[in-house]
Amino acid sequence: MKSILLAIALVLPYSAHAADFTNFLGMDFKTIPSGQFVMGSCKPQVQKKCLAGKDAGPVAAYNEAPQHKVRVSKPFQIGVYEVTVGQFRRFIAKSWQDNLARPAFNRDNAFGADAPVSHVSWRDAQLFIDWLNKAKPETDKGVYRLPTEAEWEYAARAGTASAYSFGDDVSNLGDYAWFFKNAHDKLEKYPHPVGTKKPNPWGLYDMHGNVYEWVSDWYGENDYRRSPVVDPAGPESGRFRVYRGGSWSANARFCRSAARLYDYPQTRKAYIGFRVVRKLP
Repeated sequence: MKSILLAIALVLPYSAHAADFTNFLGMDFKTIPSGQFVMGSCKPQVQKKCLAGKDAGPVAAYNEAPQHKVRVSKPFQIGVYEVTVGQFRRFIAKSWQDNLARPAFNRDNAFGADAPVSHVSWRDAQLFIDWLNKAKPETDKGVYRLPTEAEWEYAARAGTASAYSFGDDVSNLGDYAWFFKNAHDKLEKYPHPVGTKKPNPWGLYDMHGNVYEWVSDWYGENDYRRSPVVDPAGPESGRFRVYRGGSWSANARFCRSAARLYDYPQTRKAYIGFRVVRKLP
């Protein structure tokens, strides 16, 4: 256990690795260093000894266990914010006119250009990313994609091993996240402008709450029992894609760094959006 905690401690504070990049759409990215972390939740029915953090008990789902070591072998850049309505509408205007006529999309994205886009499927996110890679200027040598599930959790934890990036005390969640208690329960049943809550220790906003975020991985119920240690990317095939992070409609348990949900890749819901990774040139 000591060696694992030491590995977590060796991930330096984000400011030591800052290398911000802003692309032609105004999307801000931060460089995340390579490193090792403990992925998933400690659940007593699955493993006898926690590798890091506290025993998650009944709060954690079985698909979050067992905890396991993961090494992200290369640095990458990840969006400081979730993809916004304004950014996604640039894509619509240039490449996807049919989307403008979809009533449900317009209904769920009527809360300002700075709100995270929602009502987008995993496939819609891929179409946006394909367009982004084609439309970028020649000076942008990065390659855009969705984060892997491991990259997402690594960035969300930001060097921590607690339930949330700010610790284990759920009473502080409202300072960092739009979730059921301070949004849906207040009849604010919609995404809120990005970056209006506190960031995690690596300067990333809304990793907890606001909208869930699609990641690249296929979902597998027992992924963590046989996950590779280095750069896991999920099963090679499946029926469902994974999304992470909680939303304005989610209870606190689903906003934890380890929580993982899944749905069909064509699913569109008012509480699911995405965040983009930029592979460094």
